[in-house]
Amino acid sequence: MSLTDLMWLALACYGIHILEEYQFDWRNWARAVIGLPVEWSDFYIVNALVIVLGGVAAELAATVPLLALAFPAVMLINATFFHVRPFLTTRGRFSPGLITAVALFYPVGIACYWRAGLGGRLDTATVLGSLLIGAVLMASPVVLLKLKDRPYFRQDHA
Repeated sequence: MSLTDLMWLALACYGIHILEEYQFDWRNWARAVIGLPVEWSDFYIVNALVIVLGGVAAELAATVPLLALAFPAVMLINATFFHVRPFLTTRGRFSPGLITAVALFYPVGIACYWRAGLGGRLDTATVLGSLLIGAVLMASPVVLLKLKDRPYFRQDHA
């Protein structure tokens, strides 16, 4: 499979992951366990953007692997810090998305990097750059959620 093929597969995996999170009520879990003031509308918008970014990443895989690999970086960061880590720190409380994070995100995310390496498209700068971009992409919705209710950003006052 080419890196492009794997990136499209990664996008499909993310779609399945979103379904798992939705069906097992990720919103209420996120409020209770990690203290995110998230609404379902936030979930929908962020995940719509994730789907767009996944398609863009797949299209860029052949020409700009650094940007393309930011998508599997998001998957690996999401799996580790938003599913596996909370599962471990809560001593086994189920995290909606945990099943697909472990069964799909880790193997497909790692496969994307592995394939890029086999194709001679992976160096230290690409790994670090893609992980940095992935971390920023993963952190930005959380930061925005925390900022949106601060007076400066509220639009409902004069």
